[in-house]
Amino acid sequence: MSVNEDQPVPSDNSDLKQLFDRYYTRLVYFSAQIVDSQAAAEDIAQDAFIKYWNQRYDILPHPLAIKNYLYSTVKNASLNVARHQKVKADYAASLSEMAAVTESLDSAIIHAEVLAQLHSALSELPEGCQQISRMCYLDGKKNQEVAEELGISINTVKTQKKRALQLLRLKLNPELCAMLLFLEL
Repeated sequence: MSVNEDQPVPSDNSDLKQLFDRYYTRLVYFSAQIVDSQAAAEDIAQDAFIKYWNQRYDILPHPLAIKNYLYSTVKNASLNVARHQKVKADYAASLSEMAAVTESLDSAIIHAEVLAQLHSALSELPEGCQQISRMCYLDGKKNQEVAEELGISINTVKTQKKRALQLLRLKLNPELCAMLLFLEL
């Protein structure tokens, strides 16, 4: 039996089944275009029929009014789901961004503390060791550059750096000393 849109308002479960058969696939397709999820669209379409059935006596008993009600219900529910999905996505992005900023700030704090310890320890070294260490470790200069700039031999630079490391081991915690050795390589 073919059902046209001019049939009377559903009054029992068989009429509801005919209405469901007529519009369900259309409503799911319509909703899926908005929410971008087949499963969510199916839930929304089913909920629209339940909502219609619970309010059927408040809706104008005309097939076009019923069709409009179903589409409006699906549209509004779909837009709500889409908005909720956007809020969740924005929140997740915000959390990720805040984590990156927090990690960056933590790293900056650690870096500042390490540099403060290093500067303090370097300031307690003898003048020659101090100058060569600052140039090598803080300014990032190579042994040859330091030797040329100070007018001393490269062996003197190496000796002063070795002496500085021995003195710094006594003043700094082991992790910071390991970092200095890593920078040396």
